[in-house]
Amino acid sequence: MLKKTKILCTIGPSSSSKETIAAMVKAGMNGVRINTAYGDFSQYNSIIDNVREIADLPVVFDVKGPEIRLNVVERRNVNKGEILKVGFGAGPISFSHDFYGQIECNDIIYIDNGKIKARVIEKADSVIDLLFMSPGIIDDGKGVNVPNKKLSIPTFRKEDSKFVDYALEKGIDYFALSFVRNAKDIEIWRSQIGNFEGGILAKIENFEGVENFDEILDAADGIMVARGDLGVEIEPEKVPLVQKSIILKCNQNGKPVITATEMLESMIYNPNPTRAEVSDVANAILDGTDTIMLSGETAIGKHPVDAVEMMSKISLETEKAVKNTVEDVAFMTISDAISKAIQRICQNMHIDKVITLTRSGYTAKMIARLKIQQPILAVTPKLKTKRQLELVFGVIPIQMDYQTESDRILAVTNKLRSMKYIQGNETVLFTSAVRTTMEHASNSIEIHRLKNVEFNPKSS
Repeated sequence: MLKKTKILCTIGPSSSSKETIAAMVKAGMNGVRINTAYGDFSQYNSIIDNVREIADLPVVFDVKGPEIRLNVVERRNVNKGEILKVGFGAGPISFSHDFYGQIECNDIIYIDNGKIKARVIEKADSVIDLLFMSPGIIDDGKGVNVPNKKLSIPTFRKEDSKFVDYALEKGIDYFALSFVRNAKDIEIWRSQIGNFEGGILAKIENFEGVENFDEILDAADGIMVARGDLGVEIEPEKVPLVQKSIILKCNQNGKPVITATEMLESMIYNPNPTRAEVSDVANAILDGTDTIMLSGETAIGKHPVDAVEMMSKISLETEKAVKNTVEDVAFMTISDAISKAIQRICQNMHIDKVITLTRSGYTAKMIARLKIQQPILAVTPKLKTKRQLELVFGVIPIQMDYQTESDRILAVTNKLRSMKYIQGNETVLFTSAVRTTMEHASNSIEIHRLKNVEFNPKSS
């Protein structure tokens, strides 16, 4: 049985070798994430080169955006009740952004996904005194949260230009933009990335992002529910329902959604997850997520391959109960009509495979959101589209240039049969655009019993 839920893995010290990446691919990894809060370009080069050598998977470049992190010269332990001075942009311990003018005494600051809690007790000369209310480790690159504050932090910084240049050079498939607050954040990044052909994933991880989610969804190419920071920025008890709402809206709009952070957190150290973690992953799949993500589990964990294998096992078992949650709309677009018709046909007729001929991947996403049981073979001439569809539920993307063929369906059928994606006794449904120059305009459905279709091996 084919796994439909996609698995995105953060690559780090524990998983950057060719051998480990190959084992993770075999275990079910569908894409890789690079967290630019850590490492340097030489390390990123090594990761991307290793990935590309082993498999043609999408690479997600996770950039800081309006995110606050610690700059720490020397790693240290901090005790409860200890007071430390923290600067803004300079000093042995400092913040990555200057929000000195927006912070006040008695404000609470969280560090490292809420693991460390501190209170501002004094501020003077661009330095604040933090009273630590819990112990922990202060280290370079750790995330910082200031709940219930709308901080005026720039979306795009001068130093972000180097990440854009690098992404263009290396053929990165997605930017994942941290701490997106509104649609304007997305628009600012689009204005900076020029002819970048990849997509922008908006990470929802603060209360502004939740508050402005509808406009963010319209502006972004996909969404990541970044629950670690989200559970610090808003009350943790609100996160499950926010997650469900975000996934549902993404499904309704045909935009891929990734559920991330602390999914199998205990596997950073242990070979097996907790039962609660297994249930968490399963519930995200039942909610309708396209992709589940591993962070520290694969980046720094002791069992990166085991974590991927566990994700695959949970996915395969849970997918047996996945159902469509997208309701019919009063006004249907052509794509709505085509995808709903395909869903109805697949429910009431024996269809083995659904094949969509697509340039942008839009039709494949619109069908995938309806959670049909049949595999969706998305045939595209564009490598970028192929890679981006690797993170969409139930889609098997295949790069193939069919555009010069007079009979595209026959040409694609011949090629897919020679590649063993379809068999001669199967019934397949094709959808594609016919006699239209419109974008995102698949407007036809054909159903063929392949034993009745002419097969000419020479044409493949």
